[in-house]
Formats: sequence, C-alpha cells, structure tokens
Amino acid sequence: MSEQTTLDHLQAVSESLESGATARVRYLLNGALPVQDVARLLESSPPKERKLLWELIDDKNEGEVLQYLPEEIGIQFMKTMDTERLLAASERFDNDDLADILQQLPETLVKEVLASMTAQNRARMEALLSYSDDTAGGLMNTDTITIRPNITVDIVFRFLRRHTQLPDMTDNLLVVSRSDRFLGTLPLTKLLVADPSDTVRDIMVTDCPYITANQPVSEVASLFEKMDLVSAPVIDAESKKLLGRITIDDVVDVIRDEAEHSMLSMAGLDDDEDTFAPIMQTTKRRAVWLGINLITAFIASYVIGLFQNTLDQVVALAILMPIVASMGGIAGSQVLTLVIRGIALNQIGAANTSWLLNRELVVGLLNGLLWATVIAALTAFWFDSLEIAYIIAGAIVINLIFAALTGTLLPILLKRLGIDPALAGSVILTTVTDVIGFLSFLGLATIFLL
Repeated sequence: MSEQTTLDHLQAVSESLESGATARVRYLLNGALPVQDVARLLESSPPKERKLLWELIDDKNEGEVLQYLPEEIGIQFMKTMDTERLLAASERFDNDDLADILQQLPETLVKEVLASMTAQNRARMEALLSYSDDTAGGLMNTDTITIRPNITVDIVFRFLRRHTQLPDMTDNLLVVSRSDRFLGTLPLTKLLVADPSDTVRDIMVTDCPYITANQPVSEVASLFEKMDLVSAPVIDAESKKLLGRITIDDVVDVIRDEAEHSMLSMAGLDDDEDTFAPIMQTTKRRAVWLGINLITAFIASYVIGLFQNTLDQVVALAILMPIVASMGGIAGSQVLTLVIRGIALNQIGAANTSWLLNRELVVGLLNGLLWATVIAALTAFWFDSLEIAYIIAGAIVINLIFAALTGTLLPILLKRLGIDPALAGSVILTTVTDVIGFLSFLGLATIFLL
C-alpha cells in the first residue's frame, strides 16, 4: 500500500468513525483490507482512534495484525489482552518475533505463554530468550529443516513431502551430524537437479557462510549484504551445534531499525518513538535531552559572559557571533555524519583513521579559508572595519578546523567507550563548536580591539 493510499484509507476510516458508521470500519478491518494495511492504519492513527480501531478488529485477526505493528505499539495492545486472547495471538508469530515481544511483557504473561507451548517449542523459546536481542541468537528463528549427510536425494524428497509446507525463506536445507553439529548446506537448486541415488554428502556445500550466536546484528547485516544471502545458519561458537537460522526479512528489519536509530538518535529520540504517542509519554522522553541541551547552552553562555566587557564596547561582535558558531556546527555535523556512517558499515578502523583525520583537517582548513574570505569581505563592507573582518576570518578558520577534528575523533572515541555515537555525538559536537567559536572570536577581539 502506498503512502497516499494509507492516508486515503485513514481519512475514510476517520470519517466513518465520526459519522458512527462502525459497521463499515469493522468490514474494512476484518477482511476488506490486507492485514499489513490494517497495521499501517493503526500505526498512523492518534491514540483515541487507534484504540477504537483495535476494538473493532475480530479476535481471530488480532494475531495477524500484531505481526505487522511496530513492537512498541504491539506491546501496548498485548498488555491489555486477557490470557486466552494473548495465547491465541502468539500462535501467529514466528519464534524470533515472539521472543522479542515476550522480553517486553510482564513476567506473569510470559510464564503463561510459555506454559501453553509444547515441551519442544518451549525449550526453543527459552533458548531464544537467553540471547540479547542485538545478537544473532536473538534474531534467529529456530524453525529449520535439517538432514543427515549419509542419506540419498530420493530419501530427502520423501522426507520433504511429509511436510505440509516449508519454513519461509527456505533456500537450502541444513546438514547436521547425529549430535546436531553443523556440517554444511544443501541448496534447493542443487537438490532439484541431483540424481536420486546421490547422497547428501556428495552434493552438499561445506564452505558455506555461517553465523555464531553471539555475533552483533550489525555484523550479520554486513555479511548478508556482502554475500547476497537469503538465509544463513546460526551455530554455537564452541560446540558448532546448529541453533537456528537467520533470513533476509529479519536482516531487512535490522537495516531499517539501524537507519531509524541513527536518524532519531541525532535528535535525542528513542528508536521506537511512536509518531502518535500520548502527550505525557512524548513529553517525558523529550524532556531529558532538552535538559542536557540546556546544560550545554549554559556552558556556551558562560564562555560569552567571560567577554562581557568586550561585547559592551564592540556591539558588532554580538551580531556576528552566531555566524561563527553556525559555520562550525554545520561543518562538524557533516564530518560527524560521515564518520558515524563509516563506523556503522565497518569501514573505519585503526588502519585508516589517521588518513581520514588528515583529510578532514585539510578539508576544514580549505573550507575555512574560502568562507573566511567571503565572510570577511561582507563584514568589512557591512561594518566598515578591517579589524573586525580579520578577527571573524581567523575565528572561522579556527572553528572549522576544530569542527573537523571533533567530528572525526569524537564518534571513534565514543564507540571505544561503548557509547552510541549517534545518540551523544551531536550534543557534544554542538557544545565544542559553540565554545570554540565564541572563544576564538571573542578572544581575538579582546586581543586586537581592546
């Protein structure tokens, strides 16, 4: 469904609710629209309408809709469901998706869901819950088809025909030993053209890529990108036992989540920020970073206050100060964004950091000289003062060099300290460029004008 179609459906549903035509809305939500579209409508609705729409969805359809809702919104609905409805809805989820949701639900509900499962499924789910959701183990699905290496292709076909359907995204079968040690894969493309008398060992692939359970999901995404994978087995790093597999649809979710994380973190927002979250919830989330920003603003104001006498005597400086800080902020943000992207793509390491730093310093110097000349000329014309023109030119060059230095090294340093560069980088960078900009501009003015 296109974005415009979503808005059109949303408008039609909103008008129907206002006019009291709930029967038409119920019809749309329970079969007339695909479940993906219903989920988009819920996500795009304000809290009051979202609650009404959810109440109009039939119990039998709730599980399917929940699969396509963002995790935060889905959890809000699941917390309001009674045990019977929750258990029915959970049957629709893949193991990996259900594990992510269970980690956010109250412990009593989690125990009830686990108790409703078969012993085998419960053991698989508990294994998934033991892994962090930012590792391959937390991302994997335990729904796999495994075969032994000593059986023939004919037996493999007979084994597959016993299944009513294959797991989604099945592009190969996983070959394991009797102790479940991973040995390789048998691509379906090779299986379909193989001689029925061939054994799995004869045609299996042993040098196939695999993933260990504790690998970060960012590394998993990079592996899928580099090798154009549809799926990959997940194994225990020590025992080499097969634990599950990761499929491309899960990796797409990881890539999308990381992109949203970088974008929202730059503004100090949570990854799962709901566009239509309630007022108080949104207020509390944003208040934290507004408070942090206030502290950094006071630091910059303190630096300005140190040069109060200079500002009192040369009013033009107060007019020109924002230019110095703004130029440094923009230049630093350009470098910061580039480096954060490079870190996310695993392109930046000890071998190339010095080259990158040198390049950014030279770029900062050249841009500083270019725009310092332009700004100095405009300043000289505006205030008829060569002294002030020289001062602001010098401040621009200094601030752009420091912006390049900070923008390059800051995210690398934060990464080594275990701090998310996207979350904290922009706040620190803004403080540095403001302080250096004001300090250099007002400091030079104090030296040469007073």
